Amino acid sequence: MTAAPPVSLLEELARFLQQHPAVREKACIHEVYAPAESVAGISRLGDDCAAIPDPSTGGHLLFAAEGMLDSFVRDDPWFAGYSAVMVNLSDVAAMGGTPIAITDVLVTPDMASAEEIWAGMRAASETYGVPIVGGHTTLAKVDSPRLSAAVLGRAGEELLTSFDAKPGDALVIAIDMRGTYRGNKPFWNASTGSPPDRLRGDLALLPQVAERRLSLAAKDISNGGIIGTLAMLAHCSGVGAILDLAHLPKPDEAGWERWLVSFPSFGFLFAVPQPQVAELAALFASRDLACAPIGHFTENPDLVLTDDSARVVLDFGLEA
Repeated sequence: MTAAPPVSLLEELARFLQQHPAVREKACIHEVYAPAESVAGISRLGDDCAAIPDPSTGGHLLFAAEGMLDSFVRDDPWFAGYSAVMVNLSDVAAMGGTPIAITDVLVTPDMASAEEIWAGMRAASETYGVPIVGGHTTLAKVDSPRLSAAVLGRAGEELLTSFDAKPGDALVIAIDMRGTYRGNKPFWNASTGSPPDRLRGDLALLPQVAERRLSLAAKDISNGGIIGTLAMLAHCSGVGAILDLAHLPKPDEAGWERWLVSFPSFGFLFAVPQPQVAELAALFASRDLACAPIGHFTENPDLVLTDDSARVVLDFGLEA
């Protein structure tokens, strides 16, 4: 088990997280989607995908989209293309669903400038076995290409949501530790170069979690890392959480500051009823994925970091 930092470092870590732009963005993301609430119909905003009831199957259609940061597309166009597919598939999995197809939206000064982006998107499409079925390309007078993508998926009657974490539920992480950082970016990459069958099988675990009701609430760990994702999940569910660093899996080469804001290619947070924790952990362990309880959800709305001997409350200066 990774040694947790002493209390002085814990307080320093809290200050870093409270000021980190990506974490703060996630902590107040409800302000971003608030303008859409009046036109969202029956969909609850804040989930990883819009879940649309499908009367023909008794299940749900899932719909989501992701925009790639311009700096990401400019600095690493191949991986930006790959990630545009990969992160959308994680959103579908986080709801307990299976992806059907991807579409892309590309704005580029010319097609030659988009070759590396398309090479990355094709690689991810082939690796995960999900087709790119169309989209929209605009040739425009821009300095560098801009990219976003959308995904359509399908889930059964049972969903994993962002709204069903309950006080007393265990906070559980499932993450693929068989990776490495991509340069100096906060991307923990356990996808590119990995066997396609393994990657597809790993994502297929999430529908099993939903069907077996091992968890009711989940989110994929996205930009803003573990802390930003936990802040979103807690806000949507109207709960707080205690995160125990002493039990959080962490690669040896990463410090706490980097790891807690990292964006893994396969990483999910779950709210798990205590009797189901062992069964959930065994499911992920069956595919050599790290899975561990790292805290619990609370009625008190605070987000708390602890190392078993000390604790500090994260304060983002936001209204509850």
